[in-house]
Amino acid sequence: MSTEPKPIGGFFRPLLERIESQAAKTPPQAVPQEPKVFHPKRIEGHTLDASKSQSIKEYIDSLPQKMKGMTSVKKTLELCEKYGISLDSPWPPVFPKTEEPKPPKAPEKVVSTNVVNLPIWPATTRGTPNSFLRGALFAAIQGKDKEYLDRQMLACREGIAIRFTGKQLNQSDLDVWEQAVELARPHQLGNVCHFTVHGFLKLLGQQTGKSQHEWLKGVLSHLGATFVEIKDGHYTYGGGLLEFIHDDTTDVYALRLNPTIIGLYQAGWTQIDWEVRQKLRKKPLALWLHGYLSSDATNYPTKVETLHCLCGSKTKELWKFRQNLKDAFADLEEATGIKSSIGDGDLVMVERIPTPSQVRHLENQKPDK
Repeated sequence: MSTEPKPIGGFFRPLLERIESQAAKTPPQAVPQEPKVFHPKRIEGHTLDASKSQSIKEYIDSLPQKMKGMTSVKKTLELCEKYGISLDSPWPPVFPKTEEPKPPKAPEKVVSTNVVNLPIWPATTRGTPNSFLRGALFAAIQGKDKEYLDRQMLACREGIAIRFTGKQLNQSDLDVWEQAVELARPHQLGNVCHFTVHGFLKLLGQQTGKSQHEWLKGVLSHLGATFVEIKDGHYTYGGGLLEFIHDDTTDVYALRLNPTIIGLYQAGWTQIDWEVRQKLRKKPLALWLHGYLSSDATNYPTKVETLHCLCGSKTKELWKFRQNLKDAFADLEEATGIKSSIGDGDLVMVERIPTPSQVRHLENQKPDK
């Protein structure tokens, strides 16, 4: 037979069960509200004699000694202490409705249905939009010859239009931009990739001294500050060439490419041989010619005057540029085997073997028999 006194135990159990039940069922309040309360008198099936006025302490002291050690009594005392209710307060105590805080839900994984990735190209090359290679966006000039331009139209091949705001860019800037894109390529466009200045310089094949660190930081700053409006075909891109955050304490850059730049790749892009660019370093005209010629599967005769305009050269005399052009083609032939000559009508003739991807492109252009 149970030794637990039923009348008293029966009173405390519903009281505590009601507290726990309400805590489990009551939804969380988004906005703080006046706390709702309940009273033991309202528990169905139990009434108290209102003629007997007792404090909480007096009521518990009146319980048999065995009852004072009950879990329900201890719980009542704990709740009084938790909510700051004095034991001299009238019995029965009034407790606020509460609920145990629910553990936060794990954030749902958002799966983007609009994934934007750069094209895939071999690690030995750098994928570059044709609009970057067929005009004066990255000019064949020295750093000392750069000028600040304000929405100025740049010389470009037919079908491309570039309006430029910022400090002029040259072939060294293109090296940095191409390497930044190579680092960003494994990530979705708009996501962030990280690198150190030291590591980036090593990837460029540069020295890693203080002057090279400052040079790279300057180039990244200029690329970020530049604003371009590039129209290639029916697509126009307006924006910067890259975005970044720099942590001075670790010298780490977090780099981001604008996802909308993918349109420039969709308009046409070229795999640039990275080893050749490194061989031609500090030879801006040879670097520009390499990119320009690589952007076409077939190279047609072009006037010296046209190349002078498209490359953004600062050399004013055409005869002097012609000599510079011959020197640049000599460097290019040494690095790539591309042969060239200047013939009648001041036309530049080029002999080169198309890359495998360009051969496939030419095959696709053939009309069906």
